[in-house]
Amino acid sequence: MGIEEAPSGFLLTTIEDLVGYFRKGSLWPVTFGLACCAIEMMAAGAPRYDLSRFGMEVFRASPRQADLMIVAGRVSQKMAPVVRQVYDQMSEPKWVLSMGVCASSGGMFNNYAIVQGVDHVVPVDIYLPGCPPRPEMLINAILTLHDQIQNEPLGVNRKEAAKAAEAAALAATPTSHMTGLLR
Repeated sequence: MGIEEAPSGFLLTTIEDLVGYFRKGSLWPVTFGLACCAIEMMAAGAPRYDLSRFGMEVFRASPRQADLMIVAGRVSQKMAPVVRQVYDQMSEPKWVLSMGVCASSGGMFNNYAIVQGVDHVVPVDIYLPGCPPRPEMLINAILTLHDQIQNEPLGVNRKEAAKAAEAAALAATPTSHMTGLLR
C-alpha cells in the first residue's frame, strides 16, 4: 500500500501538505520555446530575474526529467503532435503553463496553420496572457502554479480527476469553429 492508497484523515492531510511543499519547490521545466515568448522565458532564467530562487534553475532538455512544460509561443499544426509527444513522455505528476496569447488562444494568427490554443493538444493548468509576457508575469504565473500544487490533493481520485479534466479540455469546441463576435 503506497501513499496514494492511504486512507484519508489527519495524517494524510499532513502528508499532503508536506508533499505539496516539496513538489512546488522542485519543479523542473522542459524547454519548449516556439516563438518570441521563448526570449522572455530565457530572460526569466537569467540572473536578473533568477528562476533558481524557486528551484527551477535548469531547463531540462529531456521530458523524462521534467514535470512542468512551459509552452511559449504559437503552436503550428505540424508542431502539435510533437507537443503532445513531449507531454506524454513527461513523468507524473505534470503541469502545463501556456505562455503568451499565441499559445493560449492562437493570438493574431487566426488561420489554418496555427492551433487556436494549446489546450486543444494538452491540458493547461495556467494561462499567461501577453504578447510577449514579461519575465515578471512568468514568475507570477509560476507562483500561482506553486499555490495550485501546494493545495493539490493526493489519493486515488487524483488520477481520475486529471484524466477527466484532460478529456474535457480535448473535447472542447475549437475557437476556429465558434461563431459570433469572432467573425
